[in-house]
Amino acid sequence: MTTVRITRTALTRDTLAALSGLLAGFAALTVAELVSAAVRPEASPVTAVGGAAIDRTPAGVKDWAIRNFGENDKFVLQLGIVVTLALFAVVVGLLALRHRRTGSAAVLAFGVVGVASAVSRPDSTGVVDGLPSLVGAVAGAVLLYVLVGRLTRPRRIAGEEQDDESGWDRRGFLIAATAAAAASTAAGAVGRTLNGRSAQDAVASREAVTLPAPASPARPIPAGAQLRVPGLPSFTTPNDTFYRVDTALVIPKVDANSWRLRIHGEGVRRDLEFTYQDLLDRPLIEREITLCCVSNEVGGPYIGHARWIGVRLADLLKEAGVKPPSRGGKADQIIARSVDGMTLGTPVEDVMDGRDAMLAVGMNGEPLPFVNGFPVRMLVPGLYGYVSACKWIEDIELTTFDAYDAYWVKRKWAREASIKTQSRIDTPKPFGRPEAGTVMVAGVAWAQHRGIEKVEIRVDDGPWKPAQLAEQATVDTWRQWTYPWKATPGGHTLTVRATDGTGETQTEKRTKTVPDGASGWHSVVVTVD
Repeated sequence: MTTVRITRTALTRDTLAALSGLLAGFAALTVAELVSAAVRPEASPVTAVGGAAIDRTPAGVKDWAIRNFGENDKFVLQLGIVVTLALFAVVVGLLALRHRRTGSAAVLAFGVVGVASAVSRPDSTGVVDGLPSLVGAVAGAVLLYVLVGRLTRPRRIAGEEQDDESGWDRRGFLIAATAAAAASTAAGAVGRTLNGRSAQDAVASREAVTLPAPASPARPIPAGAQLRVPGLPSFTTPNDTFYRVDTALVIPKVDANSWRLRIHGEGVRRDLEFTYQDLLDRPLIEREITLCCVSNEVGGPYIGHARWIGVRLADLLKEAGVKPPSRGGKADQIIARSVDGMTLGTPVEDVMDGRDAMLAVGMNGEPLPFVNGFPVRMLVPGLYGYVSACKWIEDIELTTFDAYDAYWVKRKWAREASIKTQSRIDTPKPFGRPEAGTVMVAGVAWAQHRGIEKVEIRVDDGPWKPAQLAEQATVDTWRQWTYPWKATPGGHTLTVRATDGTGETQTEKRTKTVPDGASGWHSVVVTVD
């Protein structure tokens, strides 16, 4: 009976030791959250470690994550970090039960990882960014040492110490653990509240914005640009459903009142700096532009259309004295920097060749949503987003492609990336079961800054037949199409291809998204009943 009792007690102590590790980890994170309020929210350990993980993840793995998790990829990463921390905390708690100081040292060591991650981020403000992880780790290490001490301290009965495994301070442990959990929860709540204050200022600054009427308004979207076919997306994508692909674990919320944009670098005769109001006071242009992410697989969802309002970027560059390379300019690359440290490289020639490249301040009639780059983002029609569409932009540096590689180029993506001619079947859906008879096949095609001239459909291995095109809004927008198919019973493969405004037909050759965007024909398999 004694052996059974001791075994059960030992099991209880192991369980509580694991709980001690979890409480220590929780305390470390919540204290770090509190300290980050005095530094900046982006310096919190989960955000810093997650950002560092994204920075060091190979392009192929990132592409796999986007393909499989879509816009939930960041949530999955954060969940993975929390689960990993929890498992580590359990192991450290069990280790501390047998080697008390070693367990606490392990917590401190893991804090060093958070410090290194925070100070190595592109947007790091220096060693102070490591403070939340350091203070949090110290708090976690001390708490683990105290809690495990309650599990290993001999209990006194009738003036004598009990040195068997049942002689530990159960009451003292429960009191300490409960107090630690309550204090940690309070620290986390206070930290989140304080970190939320800056976000509230940013929200208030956005709510106060009234976009001026554009000096150069967009032409009305032709009535025939939107086809009324069930299953087709709206020609204009609502802001709340516009795709999001970026590396920000926490969406930056920037106060427009304190935001500044600097233009400087090689070939700039005079540096310029603008406030948000400076941009609103300038002549604004309004344009219909379709954006597409380079991570979009053939037939993928990462494309959307909006009406954008902003300042023509070429005008700002000219004021700074910048010339394109074709006219003797020294710089051939624009490096756009975001408030979160992201860098995107854009050809100067493409920005200054007459297309409607802009610093956008509005989207579909309202100030940019935070997720889409408020207060200001960059847009260059015809280029994939990773080389042109910098969100939360705060700095523009003129340089050369030989002198500097932007964030994605360092990760094996191409330096220059024009959007490829692509098309997609939206209806019928893959593996759909339409009824025999006339089935309306429909979708979209795009070749921004070249326009779509023709779309063709092939049923199984039959001949290519022309689809009916919706009216084209501009060469910078996608174009809808339909094809009335006389469907016969059985399994069929529907394939689409497009020809752009230059006469180039979409290639059949399948390529992956890396290094400069996917290519190939989109097909769907259906069974006709």
